[in-house]
Amino acid sequence: MDDAKEGDRDAETAPLPFRAAVEALRSARLRPQIEIEPTRAPQRLAPFAYALEAAVVDGEEDLADGRLVLLHDPAGHDAWQGSFRLVTLVRAELEPEMAADPLLPDVCWSWLTGALQARGLSYGEASGTVTRASSHYFGGMSERPAASQIEIRASWTPRESLGGVPDTASHLASWCDLLAQIAGLPPAGPGDASVVSLPQRRGPQTR
Repeated sequence: MDDAKEGDRDAETAPLPFRAAVEALRSARLRPQIEIEPTRAPQRLAPFAYALEAAVVDGEEDLADGRLVLLHDPAGHDAWQGSFRLVTLVRAELEPEMAADPLLPDVCWSWLTGALQARGLSYGEASGTVTRASSHYFGGMSERPAASQIEIRASWTPRESLGGVPDTASHLASWCDLLAQIAGLPPAGPGDASVVSLPQRRGPQTR
């Protein structure tokens, strides 16, 4: 948590558009299955950065988890075609039948772009990878069932408003929609929104 607090202090001295974008992330209200909290942001990707980590929780089980990083370069960035960039990692365990679907990578990427489009968000320069991995156990671990995981790494440029600040709260909400979808949750209903503090954790696990 000390690293996150250090990032908070850095954000307080950042340019106003970045501070406004971060404040929108902090004040966003999300569905109750999403647990979220600040985490250490990367230091070398941009002059200013803010990061969140989240998990989709069902009872004692983590169904999916991820990290969302907001980058800001006041001078702009040619590759971004803007001064802000969102970078994400999302991962979840899969049923073997779903993992074997040859269309799975295309479907998962469409979940990301569809989540942004469903909220009417303007964005550009989207890029990323979808990776699936399977683990099979042998010897003393042979009793464990085979496990499969999907991982989405992506980045995109959120379009800025007239004030030079992107709608980061809505981008966060769409990212949480992606998390919920990859976790297999149904779409959120009206009024299904709250934020829960995320405990110390590393990767999908049973609590």
